[in-house]
Amino acid sequence: MRAAVLRDGRLEVRETADPQPGQGELLLRTLSTAICASDVHFMDHPQLSVDDPTGRSLYDPERDIVLGHEFVGEVIAHGPGCSDAFPVGSRVTSIPIRLVNGGADGARIIGQHPEAQGSFAELVVVGEAIARVVAGDVSSDAIAVVDAFAVGEFYVRSAAVQPGEIPIVIGAGAIGLSAVAALAARGIEPIVVSDYQQDRRDLACDAFGAHVVVDPAQHSPFDVWRQLRVERNLWGPCVVFECVGAAGLIQKLVESADMATRIYCAGGWYTGDTLDITAATRQGVTIQFGGGPMPQDWYGTLDAIAAKRLDPLPSVGRIVTLDEVPEAIDMARRSEGPPRIIVHPNGETA
Repeated sequence: MRAAVLRDGRLEVRETADPQPGQGELLLRTLSTAICASDVHFMDHPQLSVDDPTGRSLYDPERDIVLGHEFVGEVIAHGPGCSDAFPVGSRVTSIPIRLVNGGADGARIIGQHPEAQGSFAELVVVGEAIARVVAGDVSSDAIAVVDAFAVGEFYVRSAAVQPGEIPIVIGAGAIGLSAVAALAARGIEPIVVSDYQQDRRDLACDAFGAHVVVDPAQHSPFDVWRQLRVERNLWGPCVVFECVGAAGLIQKLVESADMATRIYCAGGWYTGDTLDITAATRQGVTIQFGGGPMPQDWYGTLDAIAAKRLDPLPSVGRIVTLDEVPEAIDMARRSEGPPRIIVHPNGETA
């Protein structure tokens, strides 16, 4: 098959071995797949996956690794032991993990392990046990970003925003927009979004339900929050969704926050960071890192998109072919372009 292959630090589109479905696995022809910042981080920080103690990821410079973990595809073959729940021709998606021995021996992250080749390819393998059929006429491109929007759902569910609390979303990339969508779906108001880019601030309001947007180059989102709580008589603590992952940002948020602020760290850190614990203690902040999305968030987001209760497509600003993946990933590396870029590995970008 043709795929965007990472080997020895170099990403190129070329032929690589077809993935083979094992016991209880489905072979899919990839219909649509999305580029995520995690693809960039896996490439740029291989040291974190050379010796991953969880075994879920593995960077091996001597083996082909196909990136990509947000996808939907069409069933074209079955491994041994499959049921009749996923007939050939079914449109299918899955949480991006490949189970080892049915899960008895752990799992591999699809797109981050040479034994779980990813979706920037003509073909991808998923486990029948965790796959789901996508029925109806919802766009495959919408299904391809389920994983991203499940992240926001997880953090918003975890935060359990209460009456009187005003949320601030830091960053309006795909993850920030997913947090805005999850907040809006719960009827939470007002939602404050802070981002340097005007087009992303506009998108957060126009397509996903934000109420107040802030350019942090001009105003502190915390100052805007303080003004809003007075105007609306909402005196609960601040709830911050950090969706950027930039070094030093958490420390800045801690220093800027009021007492009892809750900070949910949805951004990814791959170079490490530091935090002044004394400052955090003085501010009385609560900080949550990672931990999701959980299956209920992932499948719940899939159901919402499939039923068209949630439309993630405004976050998709470009559709490319397989050959354009290296350039598109470089755009993501520079934080340029739309929040999400979609790839059609088997052609048809219209």
